[in-house]
Amino acid sequence: MSMSSHDEHRAETSGRTHRIRRVDGRDPHEQGRTATPLELLYDLVFVVAIGQAANQLAHLLAEGHVGAALGGFGFAMFAVIWGWINYSWFASAFDTDDWAHRLATMVQMVGVTVMGLGLPRVFHSLDAAEGIDNGVVVAGYVVMRVAMLFQWLRAARQAPRYAATCRTYVATIVIAQIGWVAMAWIPMGLGPALAVYALLLAIELSGPYLAETRHGGTPWHAHHIAERYSLLAIIALGEGVVGTVASLSAVVEVQGWTLDAVLVVIAGLGLTFGMWWAYFLVSAGEILHARRERSFKWGYGSMLVFAAIAATGAGLHVAALAIEHKAHISAVAVVLSLTVPVAVYLLTLYWLYSVLYAEMHWFHGLLLLITAAVLVAAPLAAAAGLSMTVCLLIVMAAPAVSVIGYEGFGYRHVGQALERALGR
Repeated sequence: MSMSSHDEHRAETSGRTHRIRRVDGRDPHEQGRTATPLELLYDLVFVVAIGQAANQLAHLLAEGHVGAALGGFGFAMFAVIWGWINYSWFASAFDTDDWAHRLATMVQMVGVTVMGLGLPRVFHSLDAAEGIDNGVVVAGYVVMRVAMLFQWLRAARQAPRYAATCRTYVATIVIAQIGWVAMAWIPMGLGPALAVYALLLAIELSGPYLAETRHGGTPWHAHHIAERYSLLAIIALGEGVVGTVASLSAVVEVQGWTLDAVLVVIAGLGLTFGMWWAYFLVSAGEILHARRERSFKWGYGSMLVFAAIAATGAGLHVAALAIEHKAHISAVAVVLSLTVPVAVYLLTLYWLYSVLYAEMHWFHGLLLLITAAVLVAAPLAAAAGLSMTVCLLIVMAAPAVSVIGYEGFGYRHVGQALERALGR
């Protein structure tokens, strides 16, 4: 009886030690490629970092300090997600699973942990208008990126076919890290700091594009990458569960176990479940495999998806603070702290669909209009004096619009669009 290539790969790797192996490009057509246990462990540290960012966002929004909240959250989420993206795409192309790769991954996990611990200082400094106190965050980021440099340099030396691509990654990472360190140690006002931040952001984002388009690119695996992104989305959705528990605890503490408590559970978990369902309506793996050039917009755009998911969890936390009478903002502002990230999330999902499939259908416009009406109804309900529980239930219906639309009609169109995108 013949073995599949996936079974052969497992047979080859099971029972062996993790001694140093020569780095070479993985097969982008490898069958059965899935996330490794090491990658799953690596993702766990991002639970802490994303949770820190969402928690700080919630508390500042509840105080009405919107500028500091959004500025700190944007800085935090870029640093966290960008570090995750760089490692995940490298591992998709060059994972050897030897002890050197494992230890380099552990060092990056240490860097992410340090970075997460420094996030409160970033938010507090912005709130106090003292510039950006990002020293700890930059220290953790540099630790993470130095380990990434080691991995790219190792690949450049041992995989000559990809040496030019790897060296481009190395060059942009080094330039950016010098800038981040200088930004952390050189005193500057908020205005100059934002200008330098924008420049370094451009350098960071341009690195993968230059490396992948000018020198042939790396052999990343499309289905593996799609799975990795979906796993991070699930991790971010965990903030929705945390926010639901916080809201439920607030209701129970104030009112005891009442109908409102049950409705809060339904609203929070229903919203989280609906967002999960909407994310997985469209699979990216097949199209990315056939249309690799579409990976840049999809990969970068997904950063906004992850940030919006985490911000939704923060919005649920703000609702909990409002129920406990600890929020110093109006009921409308509380509801907006939840509806805005949900709107950004759903709108970005539709845009990513257009990126992957290179088309948009009139039915999507109709679904977006209905979704917008639902989301607008939530703050209007708050302005009319309806309870926070009712407002949460209204927001819960927003992702359900896309889910129902897909399951009732859209799945046929998506299937046809997939065939067209694959050139069949």
